[in-house]
Amino acid sequence: MVANAPTASGCESRSLNALDEGVASLRSILLPTAVFGFAVNLLLFTSPLYMMQIYDRVLTSRSGATLVALSLIALFLVGLMGLLELVRSRVLVRAGMKFDDLIGSQLFDAVGAEELRSPRGSAVQYLADAGRVREFITGNGILGFLDAPWTPLFVLVCFIIHPVIGCIALFGALAVLGLAYVSELATKDPMMEASAAARALAVSAAEAFQNIESAYALGMRGIMRARWLQSRGGLMEKQAIVSDRAGAIQSVSKFVRVMLQIGVLGVGAWLAVLNEISPGALIAASMLMGRAMAPVDQAVANWKGFVAARASFSRLKELFARQGEEAQRIELPAPKGHLTVSGLTLVPPGAEKPVLKNVSFSVEPGEVVAVVGPSAAGKSSLVRALTGIWIATEGSVRIDGYEISQFDPDMLGKHVGYLPQDVEMFRETVAANISRLTGGDDAEVIEAAQAAGIHEAIQQFPDGYATVIGQGGLTLSGGQRQRIALARALYGKPCLLVMDEPNSNLDSAGETALIGAIRSAKEAGTAVIVTTHKLNLLTVADKILVLVNGTVHQFGPKNQVLPLLVGGRQAGNPQIADTTRVNAA
Repeated sequence: MVANAPTASGCESRSLNALDEGVASLRSILLPTAVFGFAVNLLLFTSPLYMMQIYDRVLTSRSGATLVALSLIALFLVGLMGLLELVRSRVLVRAGMKFDDLIGSQLFDAVGAEELRSPRGSAVQYLADAGRVREFITGNGILGFLDAPWTPLFVLVCFIIHPVIGCIALFGALAVLGLAYVSELATKDPMMEASAAARALAVSAAEAFQNIESAYALGMRGIMRARWLQSRGGLMEKQAIVSDRAGAIQSVSKFVRVMLQIGVLGVGAWLAVLNEISPGALIAASMLMGRAMAPVDQAVANWKGFVAARASFSRLKELFARQGEEAQRIELPAPKGHLTVSGLTLVPPGAEKPVLKNVSFSVEPGEVVAVVGPSAAGKSSLVRALTGIWIATEGSVRIDGYEISQFDPDMLGKHVGYLPQDVEMFRETVAANISRLTGGDDAEVIEAAQAAGIHEAIQQFPDGYATVIGQGGLTLSGGQRQRIALARALYGKPCLLVMDEPNSNLDSAGETALIGAIRSAKEAGTAVIVTTHKLNLLTVADKILVLVNGTVHQFGPKNQVLPLLVGGRQAGNPQIADTTRVNAA
């Protein structure tokens, strides 16, 4: 990490919009591409000039030597044109790859931050947007737009052949450009609606299949299928509108092109009859007319792809803009686990009201704080704030005196153990999941599994620690997933261990192992924060934090707060009666 002079906040702000860097790289490449384009379009005159010479010189002189010389020159120029086309195409492919490389890393981070801030399953859409922009840059569609500026050159040559033919060519170019503009007006809004409908359908489908188990068990499959088909039907209707309008305009464009070719040939023949142009000029004019229309035709044919790429780029631009300026953090020392929460107020992403209000407490290394409270008290929200997943609206969360946002997330994560309430597994081996995909030391992996009490169970797996966990860990039981996730949290001996309802899927043996793991972490000097509803976990706590309606109801040593909790339950106090429950075991 590059260290920079710290500011008063401990970090220096800088603009790191990778999308702007990607666009800048494209601009630097477009200049040589335009030069190649000029050369390619200049060489496109080879065929018309060759035909003109054939008709006006070879056929009249019947000179074989002239035909051979003209043919060799034409073949050389056409070969050179093909080589330049190849080079131009390869340059555009490399430009697309460079664009993708420049935005890739920050795009992943931006999408991740977007999902944390506003979870709506749009990650796949943003990644697809980046791919669509890259494909347009590297595809044939952009060549029409790059060659279109040279259309006036072909029209000018048509004027040189004869003003009437030049007027026809100019009218044709303007007509096709007008059709492109009409296509833009006719398809822009339906295209945006279809794109939004496609994103909504993708999110809906992902949600449906994510909950497919419940759908089958509860007889909801037919309802979910009907809802998906209804949304899909709406999408198909919008896409049909776009295709119909684009197809109609493209048909008119084809009609105009054919009529222009006929017009040039007819008018050219009449001018040849009047001896105002030569027969060779007639053929050349027809070919030049086709070349003048080709870039515009190509642009019109790829207009749908251009509109889609433009919409994708706009979404990416908005995504990167929402990230704002990224702080270039200085390299802070490894944390030791002194956690201080001061006046923490938190409004979750997408919400309007705070779920945590003016929460303050502290945890020292080697200290265990149990967070209890009724449902919707804000316990899980507090856990997310302590790990930096959600940013405090007001107040601060500090580790060793540093605001948590001043740490590089990847560096801090190596020193933090986190066990969420909803355990998430990766489709990797058991060892890879425990080692946080680092491919870490096998001894440390086994040590973490032993601390979580899952080592013996892993030994019984078909391939032991090399067993590949299925998608989301569905091949494992709930207790196995939770204990492997506990081993992952303990991996690397973190200085701060944060656990949200870590015993929700554990049996008595699992809870015994969990309590043992917490005690071991405490003895190792780890600061531990654990949310729970069960009294038996409180036995290992040093302090208890009671949350009610997002505020601190009680905080202090266990021997002071626990009697209040038990007394509140016995007295039926509605504020804390649902705070804890005794484990049935």
